[in-house]
Amino acid sequence: MGKSSDFWKHKSLAEMNQSEWESLCDGCGKCCLHKLQDEETEELLFTSISCEYLNLDTCRCKVYSERKSHVPECLTLSPKHLDELTWLPSSCAYRLLYEGKSLPVWHPLVCGDTQQLHIQHISVRGKVISEAELTEDEDWDDYIIEGL
Repeated sequence: MGKSSDFWKHKSLAEMNQSEWESLCDGCGKCCLHKLQDEETEELLFTSISCEYLNLDTCRCKVYSERKSHVPECLTLSPKHLDELTWLPSSCAYRLLYEGKSLPVWHPLVCGDTQQLHIQHISVRGKVISEAELTEDEDWDDYIIEGL
């Protein structure tokens, strides 16, 4: 058996305890971006508009433990539903491990540094605005971004 600190290499997603599962989140903030769906192609499009509860500096939810009461449609990831969550960014640890891939070198569990994903420009820091900053008449289509 490998080191317990490398649990993701030796356990399936379903075998992880809650603490291990939660630690897989790299804190990129990409899942907290609003998405639009193209009516014709049904393609999911990311915007550069974040949930109002995303801390734009840390890229972590300001109300994580109570997020469902603030945003009822906020999804709770679990191993049971990963096959349905194809919208997760290609850099997401949950998606990578589900697809049988390794965690990237910048991932906090690999490098031991929670700032590397920001330094490597993996996170949404400095790239997005909060939905709270938008006016009612702004067109969210103007905020569609490519390449997540």
